[in-house]
Amino acid sequence: MNNYRAPLTDMKFVLSEILDLERILELPDVYADSEILETIFNEASKLASEVISPLNSVGDRAPSTLQNGLVQTPPGFLDAYNKFVSGGWNSAAFDPAIGGQGLPRSVTMALFEMWESSNMAFSLCPTLTQGAVECLRLHGSTELKSLYLEKLVSGVWSGTMNLTEPQSGSDLGTIRTQSERDGNHYRLRGTKIFITYGDHDLTENIVHIVLARSPGKASGIKGLSCFLVPKYLVNPDGSIGALNDLKPISIEKKMGIHASPTLTMSYGEDGGAIGYLLGTENKGIEVMFTMMNNARLLVGLEGVAIAERSYQLALNYARERHQGRIAGDNGSESKAIINHPDVRHMLMLMKAKTEAARVLAYMAAGCSDHALHNPNKNVRLLNQDQLDLMTPLVKAWCSDVGVEVSSLGIQVHGGTGYMEDTGAAQLARDARIVPIYEGTNGIQAVDLVHRKLTHNDGQTVKNFVDRVKTLNEELVRDATIGSAYTDDLKVIYRSLEDSCAALKTATYWLASSDNLTESLAGATNYLKMFGTVAAGYGMALSALRSSQKLKSGTNDPFYKAKISTARFYAEQVLSPSTSLLGPITRGTTSLFSIPPEHMD
Repeated sequence: MNNYRAPLTDMKFVLSEILDLERILELPDVYADSEILETIFNEASKLASEVISPLNSVGDRAPSTLQNGLVQTPPGFLDAYNKFVSGGWNSAAFDPAIGGQGLPRSVTMALFEMWESSNMAFSLCPTLTQGAVECLRLHGSTELKSLYLEKLVSGVWSGTMNLTEPQSGSDLGTIRTQSERDGNHYRLRGTKIFITYGDHDLTENIVHIVLARSPGKASGIKGLSCFLVPKYLVNPDGSIGALNDLKPISIEKKMGIHASPTLTMSYGEDGGAIGYLLGTENKGIEVMFTMMNNARLLVGLEGVAIAERSYQLALNYARERHQGRIAGDNGSESKAIINHPDVRHMLMLMKAKTEAARVLAYMAAGCSDHALHNPNKNVRLLNQDQLDLMTPLVKAWCSDVGVEVSSLGIQVHGGTGYMEDTGAAQLARDARIVPIYEGTNGIQAVDLVHRKLTHNDGQTVKNFVDRVKTLNEELVRDATIGSAYTDDLKVIYRSLEDSCAALKTATYWLASSDNLTESLAGATNYLKMFGTVAAGYGMALSALRSSQKLKSGTNDPFYKAKISTARFYAEQVLSPSTSLLGPITRGTTSLFSIPPEHMD
């Protein structure tokens, strides 16, 4: 597999030109400046490409193992993780008051893209720790924070999320793990499955965030509470104490991300695992969603990351692989396959969707920065609403892009892509879990239609549509005042206008429907349409900013390529999204016309 190279130029373009990073750096409690960020990006890129990336294929071929109750990660992982922690990368996103570096979320989004592209299986450990920190920071007692927060922020300790049980997948109301109060703590008993990094040898302690049923409470989500359950108990002075009553009992053999240990965990076989309440009893779902919403953005980013690495791999191969003559070329020599129209179409689709997914994910991170730090309350609320709307889009649309682009990467390679040696197959296998993680993409579609769409009487969606309208007005102005890319901008404008009009019609139909089953039947296609349009907005804005750069005198081919890629996206991805209007609004007649017993 070709080594990963961080796309720093595109990352910086999105941050500076789309998110207006300079403005974000001026927000209160953001601790960074442009000069520091340049160093940070360069050092992160080195760590990703030189240390973490070479372990990607190593971990795929020599996965984590469980022996005698202990998990051992692949060769090289411990050394890489120690370098990751000693470099301060785990603490980048957090407040300096708790040991963090105070970098804005938009910047740490770019950093996490590097970790995820270089080695998705490796990145899952710090990703989960990020969520555990947020959960503890917002819902932990003063005592718990003093004992656990600093070690989690630094990465010396890691965090996990324990939700799923054998009988309970997405339906958390069926969770059976029990909690029983015992003085100032609780004792937990039960089994959790699919626990990522539930045990490993990278850190000296592992802090599990566990959802369990409150004492004597009936079934359903209202009887659930959230607990902090450490692998090793922690003494009052912060030192490591005795092993808690929990253990990994099996490790899954998975389709991909082999290096990441996915475990079945047993709690309380010998008296009960000691845990500490986070938040209040019976409010566990609310507490856990702090962690899940954080994770959903980073999971969507995994789709971007896998797509980027797949594109790099396919592009390098297409430039080097010579096969066949090019149409219209009378020469006898074969040419690089990048010159064949079908291969070029696949590569452009990979490039356009990857860049579109990146700008969508980063825009959500920019909303997060303003929601957290903007001194204007109304601006904070507006950005929080936009972030809430975009979270299911980023999680679902971007993760689908990762699957599609990694599959195209195999196709570009042809038969060699199906062989493991190229690395293309590993990327496709790794990508496939992402649409399932943190609430399947179908659940994200339901969340979008039945929560986000109607929130604030639909004003949040209307605000997005208004932003598209304003951008289109800018595109028209720019296209009529001497741009060398007038035709490109006009194509982008028309595609964005038409697709947004279809989105408005679909939104109105769903919001007006009083038939729950019919609206659910259209939800997945609606999310696909909304994600395509939202990413299209980002691509159109990229084209506009690039046109302005070129008119200012620069001749950088990067900006020319940006406009061409945005036009390709408008023609080949955005325009076809209008055809989803029919499937969204056609209801359930054909969907449920065949009885379940006759579907064989």
